[in-house]
Amino acid sequence: MRAAGFHQLGSAFADARLAHVREKLSRGETAYLAGLGAPGTHNSGLALVEVTQAHGPRLIVNNEEERFSGNKHTTEYPKLSIDAAVATLRGMGRDIGDIDAWLTSWDYPMLAGTLARSVLEELPQSLKLLRTTEAAGFDGRRLDQMTRTPKILARQLGLAERVPLICLPHHDNHAWFSYAASPFADDGEPTAIAVLDGTGDQGSISLYVVEHGAMRRLYCNDSMFDSLGAFYSVISSTQGGWTWLSCEGRYMGAAAWGDMSRASNPYYARLREVLHFGANGEVRLNRALANWYCDPFDHPYKQALTDTLGEPLRPEQLWNPDAVLRVEDIHHRPDTKDRLDKAAATQLVFEDAMRHVVDHLLRTTGANRLVLTGGVALNAVGNMRLLEHFDEAWFAETQRRNARLQLWVPPVPGDPGVTIGAAFLFAHLAGAPRGAPMTHAFYCGTPASQDDIVSAIAADDIASQQIGDISTPEGRDAVADLMAFMVAKGGVIALYQGAAETGPRALGHRSILANPCDPAVRELLNARVKYREAIRPLAPMATPEAAQEYFELLPGASDGDYNAYNYMVLTAHSKSHAQQKIPAVVHADGTGRIQIVRAGDDPLTYAYLKALGRHIGVELSVNTSFNVAGPIAQTPQQAIDTLRRSKGLDVVVLVASDGTVTAAWHGGERDSGRFTGWRAEWKARRA
Repeated sequence: MRAAGFHQLGSAFADARLAHVREKLSRGETAYLAGLGAPGTHNSGLALVEVTQAHGPRLIVNNEEERFSGNKHTTEYPKLSIDAAVATLRGMGRDIGDIDAWLTSWDYPMLAGTLARSVLEELPQSLKLLRTTEAAGFDGRRLDQMTRTPKILARQLGLAERVPLICLPHHDNHAWFSYAASPFADDGEPTAIAVLDGTGDQGSISLYVVEHGAMRRLYCNDSMFDSLGAFYSVISSTQGGWTWLSCEGRYMGAAAWGDMSRASNPYYARLREVLHFGANGEVRLNRALANWYCDPFDHPYKQALTDTLGEPLRPEQLWNPDAVLRVEDIHHRPDTKDRLDKAAATQLVFEDAMRHVVDHLLRTTGANRLVLTGGVALNAVGNMRLLEHFDEAWFAETQRRNARLQLWVPPVPGDPGVTIGAAFLFAHLAGAPRGAPMTHAFYCGTPASQDDIVSAIAADDIASQQIGDISTPEGRDAVADLMAFMVAKGGVIALYQGAAETGPRALGHRSILANPCDPAVRELLNARVKYREAIRPLAPMATPEAAQEYFELLPGASDGDYNAYNYMVLTAHSKSHAQQKIPAVVHADGTGRIQIVRAGDDPLTYAYLKALGRHIGVELSVNTSFNVAGPIAQTPQQAIDTLRRSKGLDVVVLVASDGTVTAAWHGGERDSGRFTGWRAEWKARRA
């Protein structure tokens, strides 16, 4: 792989690049680093990071290829992401020659060795893995393209020589970025880091501690298959009926409708036997029940597990709800009690495993601050359970002190964040300071120009009108008030503004918004706007005051004023009056996957929430991602295409980079007249 252009840390080339960046920083110069998610693994893309000795790394963009290509969880070579990042760099007056190092989000030589070792250790059953590398998180069709990436990248950038890539360990990237972005201070107190993943390049569970700004790895399970991510993915896919990466969040939503009692759930006790809970926080797969360590797709269960759960759904029986070309092709399976109880049992066992790992980590490090990352950390319910379990009583008993868990989960704990991690980790190794904590997630791409918006809406089936300008506080508040008025009138609107969110959650820049007080909104959004399964919850977006009024926000949700609730990575129990007041955003188990919005992070969305308070009495909105069976809309054209596909979406509010705001809605025969009527009424009331 070195001959192909890949270099590991500790190689002569990597050492020379580190020395080069260290020297630049010491002279007060600015370094630029590119973190590359190469083809072959899901969520390919590119992060561009600026580094100074004074301020450390600063994220410029984190472009996810799926947003530009429209292929969710893509394994493609990230050509469009790279083109967009280069355009951003040139817009700053820089060019590709200013990039000091190209870094990969995986240590590919290590990953190849781990895969080979895993096959050898599981012989003869594992021979099937030689025919499918998908079990390792790879798309086999992309492996050859991955090895040729240095040449392909050079051709794309117009360079004569291939671009050498420095490979950084996958879990180290997860860990350092998530810690560096957290609100936890470098004050001498230890911070524990748990990377819980589908798989990394060495294992699937890695544990770290940071003390005095230095990160030290404590443990790696050295296994691709003793994996919490694989456990959840296999069960949720083969029982839920969705493909991997599309199944996990849906199964978490389904669990709330099942029997979430360990004492009475009919599947829990038997399903718990699939995982062995060993000493020192170890979690191992019971190979007498599970077969996905050697045949994850065609025959994932041993007979004993089939006797418990029934026959697993086969690959040809699964469907990908994130890659549906026509909404008419969407057909959801029935939500029977049996299926929902299996989902609940899976969630319960998963929570047991998370708690087992974290219990050992906190005991070992003596820490009460935890950074949780890796794809598993997207399980917002499991994250809440950790906060509930590791309370004052636990710390009084185990650490003999008055404390409780302080938890941080970044907005991109999964693989879209590892491109950032590669650049942040390299900057750290070059001697740069840690950098500022992350306060928002709006880094995917750049804001659209007014010309881009005008081009997208120039179609016979789209009606449009300029409705304001948010470049002044007065203009912003007027647009926000119109948005809130439409929502109060029963409208379902989409907000498209600025750079998109990086990570899987829409957080106000690519969001669909609706009235949380309307009990019919959930069915409307699921059936006519998003075409989603009825089991899936809708998220509450709230001002800090409204969040505390309607939800039980746990004090351990990070140091920074409930900072961990900013990104929809953590659920919260609703208060008793919430079900009556905001039924659309309270899930079947009485929780909400909340997002707190602050004025400094997103002024327009915050102003919209304040305006909602005036119109409906609560500073809280339904928030779901602006997409229909595909990735979140990235460009104005994608936004308009999403409008076309969604029968129940009334209007899209598009904000250009100069502050100009345009409303677009269904034109021609599909024009309901709702938007023009609402705007006329709103203007009359303000006159």
